[in-house]
Amino acid sequence: MASNSAHPVLTRADVAHLAHLTRLALTDDELDTYVGQLSVILDSVATVSAVVAGANIVPTTHAVPVTNVYREDVIVPGLEHNAAMAAAPAVEDGRFRVPQILGEE
Repeated sequence: MASNSAHPVLTRADVAHLAHLTRLALTDDELDTYVGQLSVILDSVATVSAVVAGANIVPTTHAVPVTNVYREDVIVPGLEHNAAMAAAPAVEDGRFRVPQILGEE
């Protein structure tokens, strides 16, 4: 990929090479389309990369503060076995009966 000092320049050969590396079969029309689309993306990335934050801007990974919310790990009674089995569509030997899916015994 060629580049000048302002923005990277993407060529049709670059897109054809990328398509080959990713095993994509692209038509001539698709190559032409992707040269334009990928060039817009590269220009946008170059524009964002050129922005220099002021000294008073603190780097962050989130636009808003993120805070973990914790609660006490309290044990509470769960569903009784008999109630669970009563609500099941099929039960066998005190367990849920489900359809066989892998052809195994």
